Amino acid sequence: MLEHFCECYSDLSGPIPCPVLGSITPLFIPNSRIRPIRLIGLCASLITFLYPPVPRIQFDPSTATSQFVESLRWLPYENINLYLGIDGISLFFVILTTFLIPICISVGWSGMRSYGKEYITASLIREFLMIAVFRMLDPLLFYVLPESVPIPMFIIIGVWGSRQRKIKAAYQFFLYTLLGSVFMLLAILLILLQTGTTDSQISLTTEFSERRQIFLWIASFASFAVKVPMVPVHIWLPEAHVEAPTAGSVILAGIPLKLGTHGFLRFSIPMFPEATLRSTPFIYTPSAIAIIYTSSTTSRQIDLKKIIAYSPVAHMNLVTIGMFSPNIQGIGGSILPMSSHGPVPSALFLCVGVLYDRHKTRLARYYGGSVSTMPNLPTISFSSTLANMSSPGTSSFIGEFPISVGAFQRNSLVATLAALGMILGAAYSLWLYNRAVSGNLKPDFLHKFSDPNGREVSIFIPFLVGVVRMGVHPKVFPDRMHTSVSNLVQHGKFN
Repeated sequence: MLEHFCECYSDLSGPIPCPVLGSITPLFIPNSRIRPIRLIGLCASLITFLYPPVPRIQFDPSTATSQFVESLRWLPYENINLYLGIDGISLFFVILTTFLIPICISVGWSGMRSYGKEYITASLIREFLMIAVFRMLDPLLFYVLPESVPIPMFIIIGVWGSRQRKIKAAYQFFLYTLLGSVFMLLAILLILLQTGTTDSQISLTTEFSERRQIFLWIASFASFAVKVPMVPVHIWLPEAHVEAPTAGSVILAGIPLKLGTHGFLRFSIPMFPEATLRSTPFIYTPSAIAIIYTSSTTSRQIDLKKIIAYSPVAHMNLVTIGMFSPNIQGIGGSILPMSSHGPVPSALFLCVGVLYDRHKTRLARYYGGSVSTMPNLPTISFSSTLANMSSPGTSSFIGEFPISVGAFQRNSLVATLAALGMILGAAYSLWLYNRAVSGNLKPDFLHKFSDPNGREVSIFIPFLVGVVRMGVHPKVFPDRMHTSVSNLVQHGKFN
C-alpha cells in the first residue's frame, strides 16, 4: 500500500506536492529570519507555476477525456478513491491558480511584517487546496476540498485584515460558504446510495429519475450559488473584499469565486442534464437581476475597494447565464471570462492597495487629480478599467461576447438585460476612474503623492500582459477547451 501511494504521489503532476513542501519548510525556520521564509514561499510558488507548461505542451485538445489521471484508493471499503485529472475545462483554472499565488506573496512582501511565516504557510496551503479542487474528479472529495479552502482565507482575512470589522467579515465569509455546502453533502450521500461509489465517471452514466435529478440539482445549486456568489447570497463577498488585505482580495477575486461555477460545469450540468434544462429560467432570473442590481449599487458606494468588490458579482452572474444557456457559445464563453476574471479585478484591487498603503484611506472623496502627480498608477489603472469594461482587445471582451451570443439564442430578453448590465458596468468603471484620478488635487487631505515603486510595477506587468495577450490573440484558449465543451453539450443533449 505504501509503495502504491508513493508511486501515485510522485506522479501527482508537480503542482500538488510542491506547495505542500513549501508550506512545511518555513515552520522549521525562526520567525526572526523573515527574508528566507519569504524567499522559500516565493520560490515554491514559482516552481509550481513553472510546472504547468508540461501539461500545456503535452495536453491533447482533441480528446474530451481527462488527462494526466492519477488514482489512489482512499476509502476502499466505501469504494471512494482519490481520482485526479485535467481536461480542457479545468486546465486554465490550474494555470490561473499557480499564476496568482506568487503575485500574492510578492504583494505581501513588505506589508505582512507580523506573522510572516504563518502568512506564507497559509498562502501555499491555499494554493495546494485550489489546485486539488480543479483536478478532483470524485464528487465527495470535491466537496471536502472546497470546504477546506475557506479555512486559510478565514485566517488571512481575520489576522491580516485592514480594519476593525475584519473578524466579522471572516466569520461571515466562512459561515456562508460552509452552510450552503451542507446540501451538497446530502446530494453526494444520495448518489453514493444509488451508485455504490462516488466515481464521477460512473455517476455520469447513471440514469437518475427526473424527480431525483431535480432534488440533487437543487442541493448542489444551494452549495455552488453561495460560492459564485448569486443574489441574494452575495452579501459576504463585498464585506470580505473590503476587510481583507490587498493580497487576500487579489486571490479572492481571482480563484475562490470560480469554485462554484466550476462545480456547475463539473457536476451539476453533466450529471443532471434534465434538471439543468428545467432550471434555466430559475437561473436566468436571479442572474439578470444580480447584474442590474449590483451594477446599480456600485455607483452608490464611497469606498474604492467596495466599488471594485461589487464588480465580480455582476461578472460572475453573467457567467452563470452563459453556462445555463446551454450551448457551445454559452458554456465555452463562460469559461473564458472566468479565466479573464483572475487578472482584471486583481489588478484593480492592487491599484487601490497602492493608494491605501500610502494614504491609509479608501474613501473616494479624498482622491482626485492624482494623474498630475503620479502618472504611472493612473495609466495602469486605466488599462485595468478598460478590461473591466470589456473593451475590445481585452480579455473580458473575448468571453462576454460569446456569452451574449449564446444567451441570445436561448432567451433574447435575458441577453438584452445582460447587455444592459455590461453598459452599467462600463459606466461605474469610468465613474470610479474619474473620481480617483481626474479632477482637482486635494492637498488638504493628501499632502504627498508617490508613484508605484519598481516592485509594485513588476507585479502589475504580468496582469497587463495577460489581459492584452488573451484579448489580442485568444485562439489558444478556445482551441484547448472546445472538445471538452462540445462533449459536455452532447452528453447533456442540449442541442
